[in-house]
Amino acid sequence: MYWTLELAVYLEDAPWPATKDELIDFAKRSGAPLEVVENLEQLEEFDHQYDSIEEIWPDYPTKEDFLFNEDEY
Repeated sequence: MYWTLELAVYLEDAPWPATKDELIDFAKRSGAPLEVVENLEQLEEFDHQYDSIEEIWPDYPTKEDFLFNEDEY
């Protein structure tokens, strides 16, 4: 399983919290690339509810990870 920002962006509007099956259904309905669905299928099999993309991809970058000063714009 691998994640990139280009793939993770398809889950930003997912109905959090969600189970693995709900995320797969959302990805398919929203037209996400096959790689997103394949990554989700590799998650644990039980009915765990994921609260955010950070639970799926712990290295998901947040606003604090970028050196962007919003006050300048």
